[in-house]
Amino acid sequence: MQMRWGPELLGRDRALFRIWAPDAATMQLELQVSGSMAMQPQGDGWFLAEAAAVEGTRYRFRTAEGLAVPDPASRLQDGGAHGWSVLVNPDGYAWQEPGWNGRPWEETVIEEVHAGLLGGFAGVADRLPELAENGVTAIELMPVGAFSGSRNWGYDGVLPYAVAASYGSPDALKALVDRAHSLGLMVFLDVVYNHFGPDGNYLGAYASGFFDRDADTPWGEAVAVTKQPVRRFFIDNALMWLDEYRLDGLRFDAVHAIADDEFLDVMAREIRQRLPGRHIHLMLENEANDSDRLQPDLYDAQWNDDFHNTLHVLLTGETEAYYEGFADDPTQKLARCLAEGFVYQGETPPGSDHPRGKPSGDLPTTRFISFLQNHDQTGNRACGERLTLLAEHERLRAATALLLLSPQIPMIFMGDSVGSHSPFLFFTDFEDELADAVREGRRGEFANFAAFSDEAARQRIPDPNEIATFKNSHPLPGSRVDEWRAFYGRLLSIRHDSIVPRLKNARGLEAQVLGSGAVAALWELGDGAQLAIALNIGKDAVHFPAARGTLLFSLGDAGAPASFRAEIVE
Repeated sequence: MQMRWGPELLGRDRALFRIWAPDAATMQLELQVSGSMAMQPQGDGWFLAEAAAVEGTRYRFRTAEGLAVPDPASRLQDGGAHGWSVLVNPDGYAWQEPGWNGRPWEETVIEEVHAGLLGGFAGVADRLPELAENGVTAIELMPVGAFSGSRNWGYDGVLPYAVAASYGSPDALKALVDRAHSLGLMVFLDVVYNHFGPDGNYLGAYASGFFDRDADTPWGEAVAVTKQPVRRFFIDNALMWLDEYRLDGLRFDAVHAIADDEFLDVMAREIRQRLPGRHIHLMLENEANDSDRLQPDLYDAQWNDDFHNTLHVLLTGETEAYYEGFADDPTQKLARCLAEGFVYQGETPPGSDHPRGKPSGDLPTTRFISFLQNHDQTGNRACGERLTLLAEHERLRAATALLLLSPQIPMIFMGDSVGSHSPFLFFTDFEDELADAVREGRRGEFANFAAFSDEAARQRIPDPNEIATFKNSHPLPGSRVDEWRAFYGRLLSIRHDSIVPRLKNARGLEAQVLGSGAVAALWELGDGAQLAIALNIGKDAVHFPAARGTLLFSLGDAGAPASFRAEIVE
């Protein structure tokens, strides 16, 4: 019999509690009000207990050694990751938009948001009308799984079934999804299935086999998804978000750190089989640029870091860390990215000792999610600066036009469309020795950067645990808010009217270098028309190809620095 993770309300004020604890000789169920009882072993490491319990009951488990632990599949925590798990009725919310089935992938324009910085789930819901009016069609929530403390940038979660209580309740998240659907917006969620955070993960105390001792990730122990209980933990979690919360899609964080393609494929196929009749969109972050995963029955698209990294080099001149592999001839790399998707399709990047990527030129353009900023490349900067501070204004406008009018799926980061100057910093809420280790580890990460090569400079890197680091990361509108908002609105209106209806099955045809920082690209759209774009974010004028179609949008004098042109050729 295949066991499920998490509790189950049985009716008649009773519930069934489960836990996989293969290292434990015995397990106790503790109910905050009525005391404890022995759980019954079921074989293969599973323990069960049926008890009198209702929605809202506080419970936890206790090992034979006396360690009290939360339910790893808890839906809600009272007292944080170290506190009591709370019994939740997954069917208790009254949906207002039960007929919503989503939107086609080609219509997607994503804004990535952090719920904690926007006032929790209710605060995000308040922002939705403005986003919808400006042309965004989907929000992507950074991870919401419960973590240690009250604030975290999202990737230190330890209870992936439980929403962080500081963001709101499960029903508050469902109300956010409901509100989005009423406005025609999709809601995606970033989920982390490659590691757990450093504080509050108790699984190793009673289920050491949950982790792969022969593998590791940059963030902690790798998960053993080859084992059926572990595999079910994550697949059932994905299904919970999509079914119980009616989310429209998931973005799977850093799947290259999972290194099990079979698991990824099984998960995608089961999701699609279990949820027919809905537009469910599955996205990957995959440093391996593995185009094999981007097949019709698997994943819709991958975050294309190559697009971001190439344009970042061209806009800022930075060539350290992320950008080392894009420093050499970035204009040619941009041309390849526009025509074929990935820049690295089997080549070995500078600074690496192994090839990266597989051929991607035959994939539809919508298999690639492009962006100029996101949580990673901004939050992983020492001081979290945005492109509004790092790049020249007019060149950034031209690059933004490329992002929003190219036939790849565009993603913007919260604050982009209002020209925010606010940093997005790495922030946590750890205490004592762990807080010290995170702070010093963070500063040590930048020791090889020229700007932080001395200790005094590294001391100026914000402490992740200071409340000011969190508060300073709120995406406040910039001084040119009206200009940026109107610019995004105009471009997205053009996209929805003139490009989206033709976007299905669009493919790259060619791209050419016109000069340093200048390219021209051509795509065949799904109806046979062509989309032609020319861009110059370099410092010298170039000759754009002769115009030959219906102009969609232009910036500046053709071929001049910070110029852009997009046209449809019938």
